[in-house]
Amino acid sequence: MSLTTPTLETARLRLRPVADADADALYAMHSSAHVLRYWDSPPWADPSRAQRFIGASRQLAEDGTGVRLAVERDGRFLGWCSLSRWNPDYRSAALGYCLAEKAWGRGYATEAARALLDWAFGTLDLNRVQAETDTRNLASARVLEKLGFVREGTLREDCVVDGDVSDSWVYGLLRREWA
Repeated sequence: MSLTTPTLETARLRLRPVADADADALYAMHSSAHVLRYWDSPPWADPSRAQRFIGASRQLAEDGTGVRLAVERDGRFLGWCSLSRWNPDYRSAALGYCLAEKAWGRGYATEAARALLDWAFGTLDLNRVQAETDTRNLASARVLEKLGFVREGTLREDCVVDGDVSDSWVYGLLRREWA
C-alpha cells in the first residue's frame, strides 16, 4: 500500500515531496562534516548520493512505509523531515530530520516536525512515534522535548562512524500526549 506524500504549510515553511531539483542542496548539506557530526553515517563524498537519497525518498511512499519531505522557506531548501518505519499493525513510526547549518537556531526543525506529526497522527492513526538522537546532540534533544517527546532510554555505543563510537537517546511520543 503506497502513501500519498503530502505538501504541508506552516506559518513560515512549506514541506513538500523531495524533488530532483533538491540534489545540489541535499549534497551540500549531507557532505558537511559539521552538519553530520552527530549522524549515524559519514558525510557524503559522492554527489550521486543525492540522487539515491531522492530515489529512496520516493520509495518510502511507494512502499507505504513513510514519507520524506523537503523543508523550504520562501522557495529556499532548508533540509528535510521524515516519517519512516510506519507500521499500521503496531500504529507506530519513526521521526527524522536534518537541516542545513544556515537554518539552525530558528525553530525550523520544531515547526517542520510539528506539521509532519500533525499530519501523521491525523492521517495514519498512529499511537506512537519514536525518534533517536546522538547523546551529544543537545539541540536535537531540545527539538524533540519541545514537541512533547519523552526520553525513554539510552542505546549504548549505538553508532560507530569512522571509528567514533557514540550513544543514542531514544524518545517516544504517544497519541494521547500529542492531543
